[in-house]
Amino acid sequence: MGAWKNCSVAWPPSEPASTTSGGAFDLPGIEARLVPLRQQSQAPDLWNDQQHAQKVLQELSRLEGTLTTWADLEREIADFEGLIELVGDAPEDERPALLADVDRDLALLETRFADLELGLMLGGPYDRRHAVLSVHAGAGGTEAQDWAEMLLRMYLRWAEQHRFKSEILAISSGEEAGIKSVEVRIVGEYAYGLLRSERGVHRLVRISPFDASASRHTSFALVEVMPEAEASEDIDIEIAPDDLRIDTYRASGHGGQNVQKNDTAVRITHLPTGIVVTCQNERSQGRNKESAMLVLKSRLLELELEKREIERAKIRGVHVEPGWGNQIRSYVLQPYKMVKDLRTAEETSDTSRVLDGGLDGFMRAYLTLQVGLESEAQAG
Repeated sequence: MGAWKNCSVAWPPSEPASTTSGGAFDLPGIEARLVPLRQQSQAPDLWNDQQHAQKVLQELSRLEGTLTTWADLEREIADFEGLIELVGDAPEDERPALLADVDRDLALLETRFADLELGLMLGGPYDRRHAVLSVHAGAGGTEAQDWAEMLLRMYLRWAEQHRFKSEILAISSGEEAGIKSVEVRIVGEYAYGLLRSERGVHRLVRISPFDASASRHTSFALVEVMPEAEASEDIDIEIAPDDLRIDTYRASGHGGQNVQKNDTAVRITHLPTGIVVTCQNERSQGRNKESAMLVLKSRLLELELEKREIERAKIRGVHVEPGWGNQIRSYVLQPYKMVKDLRTAEETSDTSRVLDGGLDGFMRAYLTLQVGLESEAQAG
């Protein structure tokens, strides 16, 4: 590490990173927010409202964890600076071993900083929540349905790599191969904040395995991502029973075969919006109805958030067209290999790694772009 003499670390940063919650990250501010939370956590009547108590304790734990993390990092930086000074004072024959320690510790610090930087970008009010992800095959029959199934596998592998739990709530299989649509619940902290980068149309170019002439095909699939709705929302998403039509039917497996002898699958139609959700993964009709209602509330929440984003985009002078008009990423497997995000220009030729769940680089690039756009909007 030839440049070790020039290493210096400013602490705290002179210009803290902004978060999507609208403020700069500052430790004194977190300390100030902790004071009332600690007082509330010690109140004798805290558990009179269990939902409120859980929120207070969760927020308290999160903020205390943030302070601990940054305090630990500050100590590590001080130790690292001490190690650099030690290298400068060490005899010539001891320096190679010490420089190896410097390289190792610097790599660890850079990884820690990268993780914390990502956490700062995930400051939106819903970013910490679980996610409900949907994939819909576009026009093109079997080819598009196979592409939708490839995307499903990609997201399941991504969730597995991050130790998130994934649960398929409903799936509609293709006649020959692939899937027409699927709805997946992904459980993990910041699942929504990370996966919101995936919303939009994904385009695949490849030699079709279903075409005997081995010609090149282009396929499309739409990915939707919603934050999982919670019992208490700052956005009113209450649903009147009269606004619902609930149908039951037999759950089907891959290829259309019945896997249940009873009508356990549930389809709920929200009449005012026309939103239709289904759930068939549970063996009881009651559990499927609960899951379907959760997805419906999540869809209504996302609909409201989408409206707000369109309004903010209009103020910034940016056109936002949700759904099929919003192509975000191309996956080219033939005649060359390339995955490119059309919003951030992030790209890689390692298509196998991406399709196996290696999406973190694209997610980070998207979050960085969003922070930049919001900073520009605030400055303007």
